[in-house]
Amino acid sequence: MHPAPLFRETDPETLVARIGAWPLGLVCANGEVAPLAAHTPVLADMDAGPVRLRFHLSAHNPLTRRLEAGASALIVFTGPDAYISPDWYGPVPNQVPTWNYLSVEAEGAVQPTGAAAFLDDVSARFEDALAPKPPWTRAKMDPGSFDMMLRGIRAFELTPVRFEGITKLSQNKTTEARAGVVEALGAHPVAAAMRALKP
Repeated sequence: MHPAPLFRETDPETLVARIGAWPLGLVCANGEVAPLAAHTPVLADMDAGPVRLRFHLSAHNPLTRRLEAGASALIVFTGPDAYISPDWYGPVPNQVPTWNYLSVEAEGAVQPTGAAAFLDDVSARFEDALAPKPPWTRAKMDPGSFDMMLRGIRAFELTPVRFEGITKLSQNKTTEARAGVVEALGAHPVAAAMRALKP
């Protein structure tokens, strides 16, 4: 986590929306010998209650065994990011290269949850974006095949005790310097995020 308070993001709705747009999370936990980590899509919601993050892992993943044994987890999400050249700041002198980015970190205890329901929700969430293709559902599978594959999957839910992110979009630069970065990035998603950020 970047230490500068200027970049810290703590609004839960903003963070949940950010996860919705960039849902591939890196789930991390302390292993017995070394840190463990795995990428997985994460569903985030806060339906009139606390934030809930749901994800799944292979039953054979060493991280799965640690989570099932009660280890807490950290999930990190990286949104759009871009290298920022000092040349883009225009007449502002004596600058160094940096990186602009959006991120989220969620930390807390993990509980098992239903894998079948999670897979249904994942397909419902992401198949919608593939329209006009008819959505995939598990009804397209032979029930025996689905049940067999389900045995190899474990689903989890994390309710964060720490939920924050970084919005590092040149807020520490002048309006003129920020405008130069936005112009140089053009159609890049970081430029769009910089335009949307209220100074």
